[in-house]
Amino acid sequence: MRIQVLGPLSAEVNGGSIVPSAGKPRQILSLLALYPGRVMPVPTLMEEIWATQPPQSALTTLQTYILQLRRRLGTAMGPGAPGGAKEVLATRHGGYLLQIPPDSVDVHQYDRLTREGQVAFESGDDEVSAARFREALGLWEGPALVDVRLGPVLEIEVVRLEESRLVTVERRIDADLRLGRHAELIAELIELTARHPQHEGLHSQAMVALYRSGRQASALEVYRRLRVRLIEDLGVEPSPQLQRLHQAVLTVDPQLDVLAGPRHSSTYDLFTA
Repeated sequence: MRIQVLGPLSAEVNGGSIVPSAGKPRQILSLLALYPGRVMPVPTLMEEIWATQPPQSALTTLQTYILQLRRRLGTAMGPGAPGGAKEVLATRHGGYLLQIPPDSVDVHQYDRLTREGQVAFESGDDEVSAARFREALGLWEGPALVDVRLGPVLEIEVVRLEESRLVTVERRIDADLRLGRHAELIAELIELTARHPQHEGLHSQAMVALYRSGRQASALEVYRRLRVRLIEDLGVEPSPQLQRLHQAVLTVDPQLDVLAGPRHSSTYDLFTA
């Protein structure tokens, strides 16, 4: 079985899709796929489907949805499959689980690659770090579960995944900056700062990439726009780290040209006190 949640929901067995067309069974499959090998309690599944207003027939209806998923799974597995659908989509005391290897689901491949990337980054191996982060981000094919109706449980999961994706992008750019790829990053960073106009980490990276590319004035303009946005929208000044970075750009601080040193930290923390 191969399941993708980092984009449109996809679940295939022997090349055949087992994704149901009905909304609620799709939610159940999505939630089970996020935690392969772990029992998903019945109350959690009910909360996802009906929030705080389950119908009187909620338990029976949930069992019907599980049965529908098993039928699709059984059809794709074929009559000669060992164990059968009831062992793959198994019933346990108080809940249900998908008994499949974690790497069968793209999000668990993503988590493994991001962990490897972070370990490499912290050890100073920026080539491996950038490659692992890039491979992890390559698994995404759009917003997580973009074609699935999100109940309260899946909504939290999707927010978590999208935040993780942004952090991974930021960490990959950190590694690329340390490798001297500042010029190649400028277009991507301009787009990212436009999409995330209050994100100080991305703005710090844009400032450093522009400065190292001989565009000091553009780096200062990035800071100016961010400062205006923060003051107008939130009534706050940029963080001390970003203010010190701005001062470093103004004074042409030599530390801005250090691509990689003994301190394996983020670009945002380049001027942490």
